[in-house]
Amino acid sequence: MLRFASSGRTHVGLVRDHNEDSGFAGPTLQLVADGVGGAAAGEVASATAAYVTTAMALAAEHDVDLVALLRRAVDLTHDQLRAGSEADPSRQGMGTTLTAVLTDGVTSALAHIGDSRAYLLRGGELRQLTHDHTFVQSLVDEGRITREEARTHPWKNVVLHALDGTEAPKPDVLGLELLTGDRLLVCSDGLSDMADDVTIAGCLGRPDRDEAADALVDAALTGGGRDNVTVLVADLEEGPRLVGDGLRLGALGDPRLVIDAAAVRRE
Repeated sequence: MLRFASSGRTHVGLVRDHNEDSGFAGPTLQLVADGVGGAAAGEVASATAAYVTTAMALAAEHDVDLVALLRRAVDLTHDQLRAGSEADPSRQGMGTTLTAVLTDGVTSALAHIGDSRAYLLRGGELRQLTHDHTFVQSLVDEGRITREEARTHPWKNVVLHALDGTEAPKPDVLGLELLTGDRLLVCSDGLSDMADDVTIAGCLGRPDRDEAADALVDAALTGGGRDNVTVLVADLEEGPRLVGDGLRLGALGDPRLVIDAAAVRRE
């Protein structure tokens, strides 16, 4: 059976005064949600997205369709953010990204919306598994700017798709082929905006997962630390099925931020 052996780190950064990122790192699930910068109650949105997805994943039957499960998690998060905004006007405008990789030990799936990222390191080569849902990424896709120019573009943080409880979500949800020995990185844009792919690959390639996670956070801070940064480093290994629990990072560590924990049980 495939499982994740993982390390996770989160840091408020050098500019922000609180952490709107949420993360979860467990043997079956790696997840990062980043409360959309500048929006009201971003930490509530990210904690809710992370809680809903984590709770549904941990409670799933062994033979569940992973892609369908992740789509349901996105839809339920959307419903919860809408209900939370309607119940508390101060939360109007809150939103979050969501990037999650889930495995049942045999198959794996990815759900992604926004500009957090998932990377795969295989055989020493780094590959980005997700596609940013940003205005600047659309310029890259159209060939109007280069990937390197996108890193310093003044509109690089304009997110086109996120979970916000208003527009119907448009996530990328797909199956993944993961192999024993693969290393995954799931991170918020607090890393990818501050460090280029060469730097990320160098840090991620360190043999020790804890050292790799520390090096990635250090790279984000050295690059300016202008945002919260959350990194999960996970190795795919063979082993018996483990209890579905894991490390909770950032806003997910405060259960008071979740809009309605009981909504998952009603789903």
